[in-house]
Amino acid sequence: MKLSKATENILFAMWVFAFVATLGSLFYSEVMQFVPCKLCWIQRILMYPLVIIFGVAYVKKDVNIALPGFILSLIGAPLSFYHYSLQKFIGVSSDGLCGQVPCTIQYINYFGFITIPFLAFVAFTSIMVMYIVILRKQKKELS
Repeated sequence: MKLSKATENILFAMWVFAFVATLGSLFYSEVMQFVPCKLCWIQRILMYPLVIIFGVAYVKKDVNIALPGFILSLIGAPLSFYHYSLQKFIGVSSDGLCGQVPCTIQYINYFGFITIPFLAFVAFTSIMVMYIVILRKQKKELS
């Protein structure tokens, strides 16, 4: 099935979100020398492949290729929200999940609420929403 221009644009936007999140992550660790905690590493493991997955999906114009990326985002969004909760909400426990670098450390805190896990949550959630929009568009086009 040929993709509409809007669907192609959404696929490209999904790739852009993953690419910017990956570049941001690498910037903070390699340039700014922020040491990632365990939860940050897990979020990276979930985010980095999205650049390739959505890039291939866009180049091949195939939404089905993007499905694994949607699944990774489904895992990444609640994980990043949990990580954000550890940073911002009193009483949320990490139960020994974090190692030498505490998961509560806030290397950045723009406007009092924007931290690295918050940015990851926004990226994962945006990608999920865009994929759902694509699915709804395709369902509408088929009926």
